[in-house]
Amino acid sequence: MDGITLVTGANKGIGREIAAQLATLGHTVVIGARSAELGEKAAAELGTDSVVLDVTDPASVAAAASALEERYGRLDVLVNNAAIARPPGTDLAHQTPSTADLGTLRTIFETNFFGVITVTNALLPLLRRSAAPRIVNVSSSAASLTRNADPAVELPISAGYTPSKTALTSLTLQYARELRGDGILVNAVCPGYCATDLNGHSGFRTPAQGAVAAVRMATIGADGPTGTFVDDEGPVPW
Repeated sequence: MDGITLVTGANKGIGREIAAQLATLGHTVVIGARSAELGEKAAAELGTDSVVLDVTDPASVAAAASALEERYGRLDVLVNNAAIARPPGTDLAHQTPSTADLGTLRTIFETNFFGVITVTNALLPLLRRSAAPRIVNVSSSAASLTRNADPAVELPISAGYTPSKTALTSLTLQYARELRGDGILVNAVCPGYCATDLNGHSGFRTPAQGAVAAVRMATIGADGPTGTFVDDEGPVPW
C-alpha cells in the first residue's frame, strides 16, 4: 500500500528512517518537525515533503492539518513518532517517583501522550477520507506492564518516560476500539533500544532497524490487525 503519510518528529532519528523507508516504498511522505529549517533540510535530502508541526502546540497542529488538507485532501497513514525522554537540561535519574519534578513529568506527558491525542484528533477528518487509513504509535517495550512487573527483567525506574509510553500503548488500544468501525487500523510498535538523541546514542540498534516495525504496520493491508503492540519480531507483552 502506498499513500499520503505523515511522520511526526521525523527530521532525525527513528522518525527520519521511518520516513525514508516509506518513501522508498512509494509513499508520499510528509516530515513533521518543530523546526521549519530542519524539516525542510531532511525533506530535501529524502525527496519528501515537510510541514511545521509541534505536537504540544494545538495551533501548530491545526495549521499542519490545514496544510495537509490543502496539499493532498486526505491522509492515509499517520505515524505518531515524536517523543522526548526528558526536557532539555534535565536528567533521567531525576525521574524516580519519589524524587521526580512534576513539571518535568508534565512536559514529558505533553509530548508523548497528550501530543498524540492532539495530532490524531486533528487529522482524523483527513484519515476518514482515505480508502485504507492507518495510525501507528511508536511506544516502547520498556513501558510494558508485564515486563516491569517481572523482577527478573532489569529496567530503569522512571516516573516520566516509561509511564508516558505505558499510557500511549493503552491509548492506542482505546483508539483501535473506537475507530474499528471506521476501518482505521491503529497499532503500537516498539523500535527497540536504538542509538538516537533521545538516549544520548547509547542504544545498540540503529534507527533503520528501529523503523522496521512502524513501516510494517504502516503498510498492512485491509485484513491487517488493529489494537496490537508489536516489535519487528512479533507481539510485545502489554
